[in-house]
Amino acid sequence: MLFETVAIIGAGAAGLMAADHLSALRSDLQITLYDTMPSPARKILMAGKSGLNLSHNEDFDDFCARYGAASDWMRPLLEDFGRDELIDWVHGLGQETFVGSSGRIFPKAMKASPLLRALLARLEARRVQLRTHHRLQDISINGTMTFDAKGETVEVKADATLLAMGGPSWPRLGCNGAILPILKVLGLETHPYRPANCGFDMDWSSGFAEQWAGHPVKSVALHVGEHITQGDFVITRHGVEGSAVYGVSAPLRDALEAGRGDGLKLDLRPNQSKQALLDKLSRPRGKQSLSNHLRKSVKLQGVQAALMKECTPREVMSDPIKLVDAIKSLPLPTLRPRPLEESISAAGGVALSELEDSLMVRKVPGLFLAGEMLDWEAPTGGYLLTGCFSQGHRAAKGLADYL
Repeated sequence: MLFETVAIIGAGAAGLMAADHLSALRSDLQITLYDTMPSPARKILMAGKSGLNLSHNEDFDDFCARYGAASDWMRPLLEDFGRDELIDWVHGLGQETFVGSSGRIFPKAMKASPLLRALLARLEARRVQLRTHHRLQDISINGTMTFDAKGETVEVKADATLLAMGGPSWPRLGCNGAILPILKVLGLETHPYRPANCGFDMDWSSGFAEQWAGHPVKSVALHVGEHITQGDFVITRHGVEGSAVYGVSAPLRDALEAGRGDGLKLDLRPNQSKQALLDKLSRPRGKQSLSNHLRKSVKLQGVQAALMKECTPREVMSDPIKLVDAIKSLPLPTLRPRPLEESISAAGGVALSELEDSLMVRKVPGLFLAGEMLDWEAPTGGYLLTGCFSQGHRAAKGLADYL
């Protein structure tokens, strides 16, 4: 008996979900999963080192809005397979989940490896084949793919193909974005990859960078225009990084590229009003130094006090009104995003307009795309991973219907 064949290129979140859902929908297909690395899901395993953030326990409309310019495109995919369906899927693999205090959802085991082992075992039981050490070199308009398999050239022609090869962030884990020029040759509209969920270079003085690199700045808010995120970030020798920075990295990157003035502002006391701060700072300080007065009145000390000194003109420090304005909206001297290979994820890729609702390429029937190689982005906090799983699920349904 001859089976129709499906090639899934990329064993990350989107590719693994597609293989799992497609093998459940169609037991009559011969599904082969190809990956560049010696083992699958390297990015998922890396992300799970500090706790695998699967999704977020947020209102659905707010959740969809996290995808920015791609929100309308993502919404029907999330309605079909979103947070709740993802959690059910994880439970179906024998892994319990919990909601953290920040609303983020994690597997009870925290690490990615137990979930991955259970998924790979299920794929093996369904006769899904895994081919590692296969790096895609080329794909033709008729769907023939050329791989480099440990120096050997291998050609594959499947009845349908899904490319889920990720973006060029973390290239040491196997994703390098090299497929983009090849797809452009096939006539697809593509946009250059750009860093997302990234750190930024700052114009620190050498003394500040040397003394405070590695120190966390806790319980603050960062503003870029109307975009606001609260949490913590870390000072680095180059600039800043961390979850609060990643939350505004997209609008900050866009503002820097466009030369706009809506730069990065730091609110050191997001839970206190200007008037409350002014009342405290206006109290007589007697013989106290200004630094002691700031420490005692508004608890401004350590790296936060150093940031004020680094980023504030001397005359502002002696004027309570201007000082309060600086505490609530301190401009940080942002230069540029950190390099793409250091970013957690990437923006740019194949234009979403090139795809049908099934995620099949309009110009190349039988070729489907999903995951980070498409031009969409989302902040950390579970939105990236949920988005990739959701797209993999939609692509599997599209593949099954096409065949």
